[in-house]
Amino acid sequence: MKEIKINGKVFSGKGGGKNFLKLPWVKQQITTKLRFTPFLGTLNIQISRDSAGKRKLLENVPSMMVYPAEGYFKGKIFKATIGTVECGIVIPEVVGYPKDYIEIIAPVNLREKLQLSDGDEITVTVLL
Repeated sequence: MKEIKINGKVFSGKGGGKNFLKLPWVKQQITTKLRFTPFLGTLNIQISRDSAGKRKLLENVPSMMVYPAEGYFKGKIFKATIGTVECGIVIPEVVGYPKDYIEIIAPVNLREKLQLSDGDEITVTVLL
């Protein structure tokens, strides 16, 4: 299996990921496709300049998709890991969504599990 490593810094979001993950159709699709029930919240990463091309690559490779209910948007999802912690990358297909951000979902609260704070640097291994 191919993989790419994306580096970035943790930052606080606005709570949109949490609200999105509360939706039953989102939770069901993620649970089925990634094989874990997501914690209600995402870990937001601002990608380093060195990893910007890798983020762009994710837009153009085959992925699993979360298909929306009416009035919502679809998104790409990829299996990933941070160290030994299983997680997933979500790339919302929303006009204007920042190209230097990724959102990470996991079955656990990643901030607590990995003792992360805003500004901490992390590496996410994305499985293609």
